[in-house]
Amino acid sequence: MEDKKKVTNTTITRNTALFSQMTGNIYETVAMLTKRANQISIEEKRELHKKIEEFSSSNDTMEEYYENREQIEVVRRFEKMPKPVLTATEEYLEGKLYYRNPAKEDQEQLRMEAMENEVISENAKRD
Repeated sequence: MEDKKKVTNTTITRNTALFSQMTGNIYETVAMLTKRANQISIEEKRELHKKIEEFSSSNDTMEEYYENREQIEVVRRFEKMPKPVLTATEEYLEGKLYYRNPAKEDQEQLRMEAMENEVISENAKRD
């Protein structure tokens, strides 16, 4: 398991104004953090399953499964890791996340095209 930056594993009060700087909207930020937290969670689950599979064999009995100390230590290490939403929040506050909203980009593109068409039609009227 790669060493990850130490993220606070407790609840702390946050300045909500910081959360709308990148997106301009706190709700978009929450949606973005949710998506990133889900990505982190999936990565951690894959990593955990990969580590656990290293210890399992095809003929394990239930007793052997529960007595496997190395496997228990791996699970405990993952349990102590910060929650994915805390990691996503820390990444956001450090400016490590890339944000893109295709719906906004489409609206912006349509607005720009409308402005261009308006300028073209005004110029055509003048000529």
